[in-house]
Amino acid sequence: MSRTALRICPLCEATCGLTLTIEGTRVTGARGDRDDVFSKGFICPKGASFGAVDGDPDRLRTPLVRKDGELCEATWEEAFDAVAAGLRPVVERHGPHAVGVVLGNPNVHTMAGALYPPVLLAGLGTRSVFTASTVDQMPKHVSSGLLFGDANAIPVPDLDHTDHLLLIGANPLESNGSLCTAADFPGKLKALKTRGGTLTVIDPRRTRTAKLADRHLAIRPGTDALLLAAMAYVLFEEGLVDPGELTEHLQGLDELREAVRDFTPEAVAPACDVDADVTRALARELAAAPTAAVYGRIGSCTVPYGTLGSWLVDVLNILTGNLDRPGGALFPQAATDRTPRPAGPSHGFTLGRWHSRVSEHPEAKGELPLSALAEEIDTATEQGELIRALVAVAANPVLSAPDGDRLDKALDSLDFMVSVDPYLNETSRHAHVVLPPPPPSQSPHHDFAFNTLAVRNQVRYTRPAVPLEPGRLAETEILARLVLAATGMHGADPSAVDDLVIAQTLGKAVKEAHSPVHGRDPKELAAALTGVSGPERRLDMMLRLGPYGDGFGVRPEGLSLEQLLAHPHGIDLGPLRSRLPQPLKTRSGKVELLPQPIAGDLPRLKRALAELPDGLVLVGRRHLRSNNSWMHNVPALTGGTNRCTLHIHPEDAERLGVLDGAAVRVKGAGGEVTAPAEVTDGVRPGVVSLPHGWGHDRPGTRMSHAATDPGVNVNQLLDGSLLDPLSGNAVLNGVPVEIAPAAEMVMPLT
Repeated sequence: MSRTALRICPLCEATCGLTLTIEGTRVTGARGDRDDVFSKGFICPKGASFGAVDGDPDRLRTPLVRKDGELCEATWEEAFDAVAAGLRPVVERHGPHAVGVVLGNPNVHTMAGALYPPVLLAGLGTRSVFTASTVDQMPKHVSSGLLFGDANAIPVPDLDHTDHLLLIGANPLESNGSLCTAADFPGKLKALKTRGGTLTVIDPRRTRTAKLADRHLAIRPGTDALLLAAMAYVLFEEGLVDPGELTEHLQGLDELREAVRDFTPEAVAPACDVDADVTRALARELAAAPTAAVYGRIGSCTVPYGTLGSWLVDVLNILTGNLDRPGGALFPQAATDRTPRPAGPSHGFTLGRWHSRVSEHPEAKGELPLSALAEEIDTATEQGELIRALVAVAANPVLSAPDGDRLDKALDSLDFMVSVDPYLNETSRHAHVVLPPPPPSQSPHHDFAFNTLAVRNQVRYTRPAVPLEPGRLAETEILARLVLAATGMHGADPSAVDDLVIAQTLGKAVKEAHSPVHGRDPKELAAALTGVSGPERRLDMMLRLGPYGDGFGVRPEGLSLEQLLAHPHGIDLGPLRSRLPQPLKTRSGKVELLPQPIAGDLPRLKRALAELPDGLVLVGRRHLRSNNSWMHNVPALTGGTNRCTLHIHPEDAERLGVLDGAAVRVKGAGGEVTAPAEVTDGVRPGVVSLPHGWGHDRPGTRMSHAATDPGVNVNQLLDGSLLDPLSGNAVLNGVPVEIAPAAEMVMPLT
């Protein structure tokens, strides 16, 4: 007999509410939850395939421990014994930085991934931290940190109310939104146009989003920052700068005017391949709109000037008075945010507090570039220890980082590796211990990260839709035990991790004058927490201390876990609203328009005015039925148009003798791959495109469906040397490549 259960979808950033159909313990169907306060019934193909993702027979069900060179099934006790025996000696002999930690994108899609890795990092004390952020959005964190003093203070476009939306390097009809959490992004863009608004898309590809636009500019890849700087120049030159109520919160407006004076529309036109008159029109339209928002994403982040481009996105919003006002770009307020502190000067944001050992890359937001992971393992220097052990949590850097072949070899040289992953994939196959979390139906869900980026304030929580299978451990318990094993507390009750975090958080809160629990007894507060598990008690604590919380009884109408559980479809907390100056944490207490690191990098951008590529350049692409390398083992989400093909413009194909469907060789600085050509005018001339996340052809994996159509690893074309210097983000787009039919020789790169 079937039943239904609610579940927030964890398969992309849209965080849609689902109604699952369950037979016994198996999810047999999924549809949109029409009563969900955020998604209101919207669903995409990934959410509709929740049951297939959840029930994939290739998911690991028991831990694996390497014995005599082979990964064998083991008990949980054996697995954690092996973790403690493998990690602690490395720390004790070589120090904490000899243990690397890699956190993959799926961490932000689970409660466990949000709650426990920070505890693991604090307990280990390692600076060898690498995450998916440095192959994705780190430039936005860095630019936000420099502008606003907080790397996580990221303004998002007010999609429901704006009159003019300019998207650069973003394709939300395929991605469902990114660093902008919006269920039914397509519907919101169509609603914008229906109410008479304007949609402009800047992208070298004619994406599904670009097809919806009123204006599509096929810019030359990697030149986004130049175009945005020219738009800022026009605003100054034509007297269109009007920050309005923002003015009192700004520092450095005159310096900013001087900083962009060389980036005239005429100067940037050859590099961007955008006519100067068009650039001026873009700036004028932005300034003239009643409300407007500029939004840039991965295409403008994963380029040589990613941080400058991300900075300029917010600069344009500021100069037109659209930052922090309805219809513009606003700072969301999540229910689990910390208690808002009084506005005023704070500690600010600092880059380069330490550097990587080999190439001396500066840290950003506590992380080193993922591109540097292989060299930190395989290259000896006098600047400290090699990474000798690795903890990988929901990460597959062999596919997601540049030069996976080198990293593949480096992982084999480790003294010890533990991977938390549901699959034996291209990375976890190297582990000495694999700890598989249960499928999503057996886990609770609350979006800690994505609610801080949501286009409407709301809060939702769903308990597991299906009980844990016998022999399984909850993902939260797996990570809690991993923390204990890695930090010398192996064998302690995993609840000790949650108790420690609760005690530390409440102990700090009662000492803060602005906290609703100032001066109270932290032990009494801890005893008042509700929930059936440590993670639920932590969620209850965060809700009650947060901006909408009950303050442990101070505001009886405020939020708590108990109240949230009484609203299974979520609680709507209202539209985004103006919040400045409260979110600012700069040393001046103002928006610092031209921070020194930005000013220091602008000469590099100026030199790009004369750097015109004379060959083909590569960009990535995303498909609605895909999310990095996660879901290629699910038949319902592969095939059709979700294929690993090389998009090439007809003019380039004819010039190079490339036929549609024929194999072509693609060569970059890091290697060479062969993929079928797909001749299409969906890319501009001079640009080719391969999707990210493919390359499932390495031995020793257990992903049977993915192996039937493995595709190629686009990141193998990169050698890892190209980085945005401020953020350490890998340059994945706009990189030079050479193309030839597979039967011909490929000439060396010059």
